[in-house]
Amino acid sequence: MAIEKQHRINEQIRISPVRVIGADGGQLGVIPTDEALGIARDAGLDLVEVAPTEKPPVCRIMDFGKFKYQQKKKQHKTHVHHTKIKEIRVRPKTGQHDIDFKVNQAKGFLLHKDKVIVSLVFRGREMAHIEEGQRVMKGIVEQLDEVAKVESPPQQMGRRLVCTLSPR
Repeated sequence: MAIEKQHRINEQIRISPVRVIGADGGQLGVIPTDEALGIARDAGLDLVEVAPTEKPPVCRIMDFGKFKYQQKKKQHKTHVHHTKIKEIRVRPKTGQHDIDFKVNQAKGFLLHKDKVIVSLVFRGREMAHIEEGQRVMKGIVEQLDEVAKVESPPQQMGRRLVCTLSPR
């Protein structure tokens, strides 16, 4: 609620006189605070201090609730999504249901604009059947084709087969 602390409204404005800007954006001039408050009340709006450091302070006649809402909305728009890198790990012998489950997880990550690294880990004698791992990796990449593009194709790195996917 930093917005409420920044702006004094209505009776919180103690300094008199103040420069007043009307609801339409036009200058009303330098007038006593009580008179400005009366004008705001007649219009069914609030008197909001927008520039307290000026001499005299600048106040505006506006709907404070609407103003707060717009400030919050503006603040929300500045939020930027930082791309994270997520990883899903499988093995050459991983069952089809488990692979489907991991693919759905990866789809969720990709739809949330995160990158996904698919790691296929070989253990022990599985290194003798690298083609089985490549088949599994190809299947995963094909399943994710509609939501992802291949950033780096599957590469062998020691006992792993690694592929990076980014959102479309």
